[in-house]
Amino acid sequence: MKNKFYQYIQDLQNSITSGLEAIDGKAIFQEDIWKRPEGGGGRTRVIENGNVFEKGGVNISGVHGKLPDSMQKYFGVEDADFFACGLSLVLHPKNPMVPTVHANWRYFEMYDKEGNIVDQWFGGGQDLTPYYLFDEDAKHFHTTCKTACDKHNPEFYPKYKARCDEYFYNTHRNEGRGIGGLFFDYCKASEEMSMQKWYNFVTQVGDSFLEAYVPIVEKRKDLKYTKEQRDWQEIRRGRYVEFNLVHDKGTLFGLKTNGRIESILMSLPPHVQWVYNHHPEAGSEEERLINVLQNPKDWV
Repeated sequence: MKNKFYQYIQDLQNSITSGLEAIDGKAIFQEDIWKRPEGGGGRTRVIENGNVFEKGGVNISGVHGKLPDSMQKYFGVEDADFFACGLSLVLHPKNPMVPTVHANWRYFEMYDKEGNIVDQWFGGGQDLTPYYLFDEDAKHFHTTCKTACDKHNPEFYPKYKARCDEYFYNTHRNEGRGIGGLFFDYCKASEEMSMQKWYNFVTQVGDSFLEAYVPIVEKRKDLKYTKEQRDWQEIRRGRYVEFNLVHDKGTLFGLKTNGRIESILMSLPPHVQWVYNHHPEAGSEEERLINVLQNPKDWV
């Protein structure tokens, strides 16, 4: 399973980066192959200063070795080894009318002293963070997520949509990071779902990513915007940074397992503002966005 999924994310990285380069029309992804001293490595691809994408990364990694003490305590195990692989992406467009997007699909195995698998699971999801809210874009993104889920189980979309709203939430701000999508974790074998079935589901979601995001980018990338709208985008990007550094489990896992800092922090946008006690004008589009972030909607 680990070899099959690692091959899948390598292929997916190629198709996603090619698709994004085609939309941008100017910038191309620069590639970094890196190795982790304790075992494994990855392939980081970053795009910067493009026509459409100000900064973005589409990274894959496959790492293994002894589970660090901090993570052994977290999982309640002793002397465990692990293997983890996944694809993680974040795209920060230049135009504030185009939403930021994040996605991640991952697989994890844990082993006993003899090398037997004692636990394994999939996780992942994809979510959208707009700066200006176009309802039709939100509906398109969520409809694509639901279509991928419904091919496997009609209960998946409402369950994983709710988990996404709950997970990508800045509790210290009492607002969502964005308008959500899907979030699933610890997807383990059961009577209903074998690991192969979970693989089929996770790869279906991965394959739906470009379909969920690209039409939105195409529709919004050439819209005009003002300096004030760009300022608002940068203020909202600050909230994105806050979530990633305070709450995000993937970031924290990477930092605790001696992960590659440049790859972990590629999700941070290049231009951000923190304005003291900032509140949008009453009745404005900016305020409408905040209201939705504080009260997640059912888009489908």
